[in-house]
Amino acid sequence: MAEKVLLHSCCGPCSTACIERLIDDFELTVLYYNPCIDDEAEYELRKANQIKFINEYGRGVSFMEGEYDPDRYHALVKGYEDEPEGGARCTICFEMRLRQAAKIAKEKGFDYFATTLTVSPHKNYDLISRLGNQIQEEVGVKFLDVDFKKKAGFQRSTQMSKEYGLYRQNYCGCNFSKRG
Repeated sequence: MAEKVLLHSCCGPCSTACIERLIDDFELTVLYYNPCIDDEAEYELRKANQIKFINEYGRGVSFMEGEYDPDRYHALVKGYEDEPEGGARCTICFEMRLRQAAKIAKEKGFDYFATTLTVSPHKNYDLISRLGNQIQEEVGVKFLDVDFKKKAGFQRSTQMSKEYGLYRQNYCGCNFSKRG
């Protein structure tokens, strides 16, 4: 029986190449958990595209949605609103999502938690890796530490997004990231 991975996903496009890379070795459940997307219509559009990809891709990938609570996100980043993209506000956001994925993975009996965040060339892999490994120690479930942008992962995600007709957003998610 394959080990089970709870794959935190920020969006359908980013999940494509990650799922493709993991599906032959693991039983996958995608966790769409993104309270940082503070525009509800944008949140729902990204969620719909995540579900669309999973359904069209097939191969037994399951879907799970985390709690949508943008107020929680805003409370955590209060005082960091003017941080540049990739700064302390983003670190708080990454940690929030990874920690929740780890907690759910532990509660539901997954062997690992992982994240699609590392597929983006705009995200700091070393930071995400450090957070994931720290959280694995605190929560007690293994972090599948993969830099999905390696081996042309980002390019593959772009290609697969086109193949599956997925909506590809032009900002990370929170309204602060729209500023660039």
